[in-house]
Amino acid sequence: MTKLSPSTALLVMDMQSVILNFLPNHESTLHNVAKCLKKAREEKIQVIYVRLGFRDSFPEISPKNKSFSSFKKHLSTISPEEISQIHPSILPFPGDIVVTKKRISAFSGSDLDMILRSLDIDHLILSGVATSGVVLCTFLEAMDKDYELTVIADACQDKDKDLHHVVMGKLFPGRGNIMTTKEWVD
Repeated sequence: MTKLSPSTALLVMDMQSVILNFLPNHESTLHNVAKCLKKAREEKIQVIYVRLGFRDSFPEISPKNKSFSSFKKHLSTISPEEISQIHPSILPFPGDIVVTKKRISAFSGSDLDMILRSLDIDHLILSGVATSGVVLCTFLEAMDKDYELTVIADACQDKDKDLHHVVMGKLFPGRGNIMTTKEWVD
């Protein structure tokens, strides 16, 4: 397990039911995130949920943004409240922080960096979906902001398994720590 300190936070990113439904076999990822949450709470590590959220009619989504425009089409029949709901098996506890973002990175359109700096957090443990989305973008932005980074590989998932393995096996190593849930919690 990585040495945990009060300057560490576990980020649980985009673990919303509506997003998880796009991923096959996401149950094992949910199970691993739940184990990480249990360990973080036992160690009194700050837990921060990062969720994607929008207003009615999605005014934050520009037609110029290809990724979010297609997402908007898929979600146009779902209420913003339903979109932002964290999966019921890993709901926040009292003391956990919930941050709402407007773009792919956990930092984009949110107050995450302000919260982390206010709490003197300098080490981020990343989990979430999708690996090629929020995990990758948050990792790179956090790296540029000089955070120490650990990614729990099996507490992340991507629709494209090969892409998940490339990001975890080639992009993240050397820039941060890569661990399994078992390695992190034991």
